Amino acid sequence: MQWLVLIHVLSAIVGVGPTFFGHVLVRTNQTPEQLRHSLKLAGRLDFFPKVGGTVAVLTGILLIALNDYGAFTQLWLVGSLVLYVLIQIVVIGFVAPSQKRLAQWVFDEANLHAAELPGDQRDVLARANSLLYVASAMGLALFVFMILKP
Repeated sequence: MQWLVLIHVLSAIVGVGPTFFGHVLVRTNQTPEQLRHSLKLAGRLDFFPKVGGTVAVLTGILLIALNDYGAFTQLWLVGSLVLYVLIQIVVIGFVAPSQKRLAQWVFDEANLHAAELPGDQRDVLARANSLLYVASAMGLALFVFMILKP
C-alpha cells in the first residue's frame, strides 16, 4: 500500500506542480521575445499535469477504495476533488485559450520584431496571469486538504 501512496503523492506533485510556475512564465512585464520563450516552456510543462494529474486521480480513487478513510462525503475528499476539477477548468478552460491567443500573436511573423505587446495582448496576458494565481491558490489548498486529512 505504501507504494500506492508514494505514486499518488509524486504524481500529485508532478500533476499540480507546474501550476505554481505558470504565473512566473506568464508574467505581465515581458517583452514579446521573452513571452515567446515563456510560452514555449509553458507548452513543455503542459505534459506533466496531463499525466501526473490523471495518475493522481486514479491512485487517489484506488487509495479510497482499498483503505478505510471513512465516508466519501468527507470535506477533505470532496474538497480535494472539487479543487482538482476547478484547477482543471481554470487552466484548460480559461488560461490555455489565453495562452493560445498570445502565442498566435507573438509567433506571427509580422510581430517577431515587435518591441512590446499591444494593449489588447497585455490585457490577455494580465488575465492569464491572474487566473494562474487563482489556480496556484487552489493547488495550495488542495495540498493542504491532502496533508491535513483525518
